Amino acid sequence: MKTLILVRHAKSDWPENTDDFDRPLAESGLQDAVKMSNFLRNQNIAIDKMVSSPALRALNTCEIFHKTYPVAMETNPKLYNANENNFESVIYELTDEVKSVAMFSHNNGISNFANMMSGDIFAFPTCGVAGFQVECESWADFEGAKKKLLFFYEPKKI
Repeated sequence: MKTLILVRHAKSDWPENTDDFDRPLAESGLQDAVKMSNFLRNQNIAIDKMVSSPALRALNTCEIFHKTYPVAMETNPKLYNANENNFESVIYELTDEVKSVAMFSHNNGISNFANMMSGDIFAFPTCGVAGFQVECESWADFEGAKKKLLFFYEPKKI
């Protein structure tokens, strides 16, 4: 059994003359990321590895979670402007020792990927988190594995 946790980056700012890729987190985003990572830890939600989009706002969100969960962390450019296939491609790169992975990315891709897995209609708010149980022993079996939504948390509702 595997666990896939999808995290949309926290609220970002868009300073003048800043490219989309380089947008930093807003102060409220920094606070939400700390709040959400602590909330997940207090819910005893395990994370073995984190994979983030290299875009600044997603990476900063991941780094805040990393303070709460000091586990292996890496960036993957496939998670920036990702579509469903990009998410799956990153999943297939995971080793089977990883039981629970958190992936930090952006809308609309992260909502679309969650919708594809659950059949529910997701609209991820910034720093929203969805966890899925994936019934497989190997990430290589992800596509055909049964997936079940375990939780969906929003910063304003925790």
